[in-house]
Amino acid sequence: METGWVLGYARVSTAGQDLTAQTDALMALGVPADRVFTDKGMTGTRRDRPGLTSVLAACRPGDTLVVTKLDRLARSLRDATDIAEELTRRQVRLNIGGAIYDPTDPVGRLLFNVLGMVAEFEADLIRARTREGMAVAKARGKLKGRKPKLSPAQERHLVALHRAGDHSIAELVELFGIGRATVYRALDRHPAAVAGELALPRVDGQ
Repeated sequence: METGWVLGYARVSTAGQDLTAQTDALMALGVPADRVFTDKGMTGTRRDRPGLTSVLAACRPGDTLVVTKLDRLARSLRDATDIAEELTRRQVRLNIGGAIYDPTDPVGRLLFNVLGMVAEFEADLIRARTREGMAVAKARGKLKGRKPKLSPAQERHLVALHRAGDHSIAELVELFGIGRATVYRALDRHPAAVAGELALPRVDGQ
């Protein structure tokens, strides 16, 4: 009797995280390496994930979709429930860490809902901690925006070179390794009225 394909889905929230542990676990659960779909640097609170979209589209009646944990599939109870119901309608089994989810089993539904609520709570907790950390950093003056491309001394030097008339905007861009917009902003901050303070000394002594 043909039982269909076994497909796997793995996800990590940041690009720096490694998918190896999940993919190894999926293969240990019977998923062939070429049928593992992944999303890297994608939060589980987003439903529009390329890897998730692809694996759901690849599933056919009789297939089994495997995830190591429910929170890899979704970080909200609503999304997890919607995906599970969609799979059930399409006659696709959902395997969570080796256990087949049975929507007709009251205990199975209860466990599924508990896992979904835990995943959603953890996502909310992460967001709250992130907001709190940013607020603390801001209060301590550690969030100050992007670092200026030119130090004050470099900016004064650039303006002085321009006022001396020996360098074009293009040459200043190349010399300081910055964009034209940065050059123009620097010049705007130092109007011609103060050019005398910034001018470079003439080599002929005049």
